[in-house]
Amino acid sequence: MALVGLCVCTFAHAQEGKIGFVSTERIFREATPAKTAQAKIEQEFSKRDKEIQDLASRLKTMSEKLDKDTSVLSESDRVKRQRELTDLDKDYQRKQREFREDLNQRRNEELALVLERANKVIKQIAELEKYDIVFQEAVYASPRIDITDKVLKALNK
Repeated sequence: MALVGLCVCTFAHAQEGKIGFVSTERIFREATPAKTAQAKIEQEFSKRDKEIQDLASRLKTMSEKLDKDTSVLSESDRVKRQRELTDLDKDYQRKQREFREDLNQRRNEELALVLERANKVIKQIAELEKYDIVFQEAVYASPRIDITDKVLKALNK
């Protein structure tokens, strides 16, 4: 009977795999390559962001001036200034949309590079430490199987 129990325990132990978990969110937030990518993107887009902010300020000023002057403007001047304001607003909306699209595209490109590098590190750790499987997405992961700190340490070298 003891021999059967020993065999069952040995079989059950042999069936247990080594499982790991990596928080992709923490990698994107804390890894040096991710921080470097974020700083690069901010620098790359800072000029356009300032231009859009300046355009928004100009739009606000024109709108306030039109509101203030409406009672003293002739009908043709009022229509002309409303048209200018509308055109400027369309330009602002277009530039803002293009900026967001370009920013998101660049962010996705940079994060894809960070993720690719992180995946290589994860694979190296998994092979070195003989993990059977490493998850990057989970509803819940026990801190016992979380290897995110190891990955961050390797990425930050």
